Amino acid sequence: MNTILKLAPIFKEKIWGGKNLASQFHYNIPSDQTGECWGISGHENGSNKVEDGRWKGKTLRELWKGEPQLFGLSSQDEFPLLVKIIDAQDDLSIQVHPDDEYAKQKEDYAYGKTECWYIVSAEPGAELVLGHHAETKAELEAYVEKEQWKELFRTVPVQAGDFIYVPSGTVHAIGAGIVLLEVQQSSDITYRFYDYDRPGQDGKMRELHIEDSIACTMVPHEDAAPPRKEWEEGDGKIEELIDNPYFSVKSCRVNGSMLLRKRAPYQLVTVLEGEGEALVNEETRHVVKGDHLLIPADTASVKWTGDLHFIVAEPGEEA
Repeated sequence: MNTILKLAPIFKEKIWGGKNLASQFHYNIPSDQTGECWGISGHENGSNKVEDGRWKGKTLRELWKGEPQLFGLSSQDEFPLLVKIIDAQDDLSIQVHPDDEYAKQKEDYAYGKTECWYIVSAEPGAELVLGHHAETKAELEAYVEKEQWKELFRTVPVQAGDFIYVPSGTVHAIGAGIVLLEVQQSSDITYRFYDYDRPGQDGKMRELHIEDSIACTMVPHEDAAPPRKEWEEGDGKIEELIDNPYFSVKSCRVNGSMLLRKRAPYQLVTVLEGEGEALVNEETRHVVKGDHLLIPADTASVKWTGDLHFIVAEPGEEA
């Protein structure tokens, strides 16, 4: 088979969204408040369609359930990962995601949400909320009861090229002026702590989830800073950003040619910069900035040529 699947992006409008997905990635976005591009998703709230080839028009969700050989015959009922590009024109709500156990018990959903971010661009002074200053659950509850948000939440500056690991239970928010690529467990469960007292797109205040937020939050906060490993491969450089039970993520740069082998049954690829070719046996696919690709199970390696920067995600042992 050896067919690289190209997936059509899905766009989500958000009150904090902007138009950088058009200006930076040349996507045809629905409005100037487009916050998310779901590039690789089999989630029920948005599943990407294959753009061409044998599976043209099929969604990733349909392929996962109907063509399991593409994914190495996984035992999981749902496609386990979701890759997004997020444009934060304004601050996102301060939130936390549950782990798998809490998601199953409270939401009857298979996955919690551990995620990670690769910062694509950041305006000067851009910040994230990452963690909090409470030392105990009682102290966390006291901060929340008094609405001492500024004193509670911890902010960190970011710039292009930074990598942030956000395990479930981590209080977080993407700040204004940041565009990032997110790799996450395929879950859409979010518990909001605080939303700046602003109305949603319908003019009503968005729901907060204080009880669930407190229950899910890791106390005290601990920074998750996995070591980054680099090595050269052909005319390229590979940087391993994270390797955990849910996913591994690599940043790959090539100026010339590079052979990239799979470690997992399938790979998810998003092109962040440049253009070039992806070659598998006799098949050549032209790739450009903004493309989202799935490398199926029967493809052991791909030869990448051109001048490219792309992010590769693979499922982990628990995915």
